[in-house]
Amino acid sequence: MWMPVIIQGFNFYYLKHVYTYCFILCLTVLHTSGIAQKRKPAETKMDGARQREAEFVFTEGQKFFVLEDYSKALLYFQKAAELTPENATIHYKIAEVWAKGVKTEDQQQAALSIENALRLEKKNKYFYLLASNIYASLNKFDKATAALESMMREVSGTEEYLFELAALYLYGKHEDDALKTYNRAELMFGINETSSAQKQRIYLDKGKIPEALAEGEKLANAYPDEPRFTMGYAELMVQTGDRPGAISVLEKYLQENPASGSVKMLLAGLYRDAGQEEKSRQYVLEVIQDPQVNLDSKLLMVSTYAASLSQKAEASNPALIKFVLNLVEEIEASYPDDANVSIVSGDVYMALGRDEEALAKYRQAIRNGTGNYEAWQNLLYLESQFNQLDSLIIHSEQGLELFPNQGMIYYFNGLGLHMKKKYREAAYALEQAKKLSTSNPAFVSDLNTLLGDCYNGSKEYAKSDQAYEEALAFNPANDIVLNNYSYYLALRKEKTGQSRENGQSTCKSISHQPFLPGYLCLGIVCPGQV
Repeated sequence: MWMPVIIQGFNFYYLKHVYTYCFILCLTVLHTSGIAQKRKPAETKMDGARQREAEFVFTEGQKFFVLEDYSKALLYFQKAAELTPENATIHYKIAEVWAKGVKTEDQQQAALSIENALRLEKKNKYFYLLASNIYASLNKFDKATAALESMMREVSGTEEYLFELAALYLYGKHEDDALKTYNRAELMFGINETSSAQKQRIYLDKGKIPEALAEGEKLANAYPDEPRFTMGYAELMVQTGDRPGAISVLEKYLQENPASGSVKMLLAGLYRDAGQEEKSRQYVLEVIQDPQVNLDSKLLMVSTYAASLSQKAEASNPALIKFVLNLVEEIEASYPDDANVSIVSGDVYMALGRDEEALAKYRQAIRNGTGNYEAWQNLLYLESQFNQLDSLIIHSEQGLELFPNQGMIYYFNGLGLHMKKKYREAAYALEQAKKLSTSNPAFVSDLNTLLGDCYNGSKEYAKSDQAYEEALAFNPANDIVLNNYSYYLALRKEKTGQSRENGQSTCKSISHQPFLPGYLCLGIVCPGQV
């Protein structure tokens, strides 16, 4: 039974049953030592004993090789080589063991051994493949390509390795040789994606735009039923400055393949980039209504519009708002219970400033089991905005089960508990948020501000003062800290009347609105802030 083995990038084969393998080796050894028949009986007897010993030693080496005990396998293979130095297979196995090493010296030893094998046997493709792989690992790409070129001359039926040969030419910075090799592969196997894509890249690197475009067109024409090739050609045209030509190519493709949703998506984007909004929206709506287009693609399109609505110019465009809300209705009607649909709908409403509707959509997504962190974060933000403290505490606790390492979830939990005057529990949550947010000093300062309030509420005044001091160390002009800190000090009749070097004590009444970090007060929560 033959079993495939992958050795550093190439396919090799070995016999699973060691004794079957060794039996074949014996035949090889006997065949190569046929000259013994013409020798004297004593010499023949001596050669036969040496040969049997070599076969035994090789068998032991192969057993250890299969068991992946390569150090022992190498010892046995080297002993077999001493007994029969003209056996190419043994030198190949020695090279195979050395090639498994990670040191440069190991690969150099492997190279010496495989060169011995190829000196003795020039018709075994696996010898050449291993040689090429070894040379490549030593960054000797000229030798690696030479090994494969020799293999294709010496061993018929090895043209399947033309792609590997071309890749090695590229690694060796021989782009022209790579182009010739990909052309050889096309002659052998026909026009194919690998050759065309690599040739396009080479032509683009050389600044040969017409040649790159010709490759894209050739591939698209060769596979008219594969829209991605036509799309790739069109995208290359856009990349090289010909958007009208790309639109023309895609429109022509749609005339012959009207059901291609992916092409419609690309056309929608190109028309929008070209300022032809009506044509763009026509294709967007067709994609949203097309049951053959996957949901992720539809959501991506709607999300793009949601992001644009967060810009003032777009948010004041009634026609655009109406169109986007229509998309939301369409997609919700088709996927009423999908959590991701609810999330994107929430993003749209939040971008429009319709926070109550956004909150309802995020809650629906949570009920449908979403694991999307930004959705949970936006939900908690909106609940804090609407002062829905019970929901905020419950949902933040649920969120911590999904995101135990997210400081922002701990923050919202602590915020809700603080507003409910559960100061000790709030302080614990905020301390956890602080531990998880060390890479964001601005947020840590905000946490210290709230911690100062919590510790004051729990009458842990030393901790409260320390938290306020840490907040002021980051921002000495923090009005909230200066106000709250001085007010609480005044209530405790400590340091009353003393002014701080970093600001005046105002002792204004403390705000009871939820304290939110600055970047949370502007709308949609930005992923990655914490």
